[in-house]
Amino acid sequence: MAKLAFLGLGVMGYPMAGHLAKTHDVTVYNRTTAKAKAWVKQHGGALGPTPAEAVQGADIVLSCVGNDDDLREVCTGADGAFAAMTKGALYVDHTTVSAAVTRELYDAAKGHGLNFVDAPISGGQAGAENGQLSIMCGGDQDAYDRAEPVMQVYAKLCRRIGESGAGQMTKMCNQIAIAGLVQGLSEALHFAQKAGLDGEAVVEVISAGAAGSWQMNNRYKTMLGDKWDHGFAVDWMRKDLGICLATADENGASLPVTALVDQFYKDVQKLGGGRWDTSSLLKRLQAMG
Repeated sequence: MAKLAFLGLGVMGYPMAGHLAKTHDVTVYNRTTAKAKAWVKQHGGALGPTPAEAVQGADIVLSCVGNDDDLREVCTGADGAFAAMTKGALYVDHTTVSAAVTRELYDAAKGHGLNFVDAPISGGQAGAENGQLSIMCGGDQDAYDRAEPVMQVYAKLCRRIGESGAGQMTKMCNQIAIAGLVQGLSEALHFAQKAGLDGEAVVEVISAGAAGSWQMNNRYKTMLGDKWDHGFAVDWMRKDLGICLATADENGASLPVTALVDQFYKDVQKLGGGRWDTSSLLKRLQAMG
């Protein structure tokens, strides 16, 4: 039973760390201490008041925080994890961040005698709670081989794509694909409503054909029911799409649909929907009349 530390107990991290606690000794850290105390009360384990204290003696440290700055802070900040980790320990990051900060922290980890794997996740809150996440990884093969058995606790599929940063690049592909899918689904449901069709009946038929997708199967009922208080927030999606678009400027990729949908999500934010699920693109269309 490995000694683990988990940094960041948000919508995704809280249940992921909970899965690990079933078979491992887990110490957790969260910026809001009350959340960490609630986790320990529910799952056992221990609480570290700072990242540095949480990771002491850990064989593997995992994190799922907010953005590039949050990740830098927990890794190399004043009370960061890297300086307190045991030489040879492994750091696995599940946050969706830029490939640039991943490579920066990969190098910083090496400087501390540590190993670093970028391992962003897809599958949403339900995937985290049910242990059915898709995990795309970058980093050294031997480091990945150490990390994989631990990640399999909450994974449906886990794969190393390439060297450091490859996991984050793959997550960008994931978000690019989702952006177009959700907009297409929103337009289809909006069209059905305008045409006076039974939305559920429409989805029942088209989901069995070429139009079917995870988004359709898992979001159409809440979309038709005007329910948005769940799932992956628009604010976070815009953060992710911003990373995609900035990276595309660097590598020369053309992302016209992604750029357009990003602006549609900006419209949703203006409607007060920053914390709504990403499927709220339908709400934007409805607001247009």
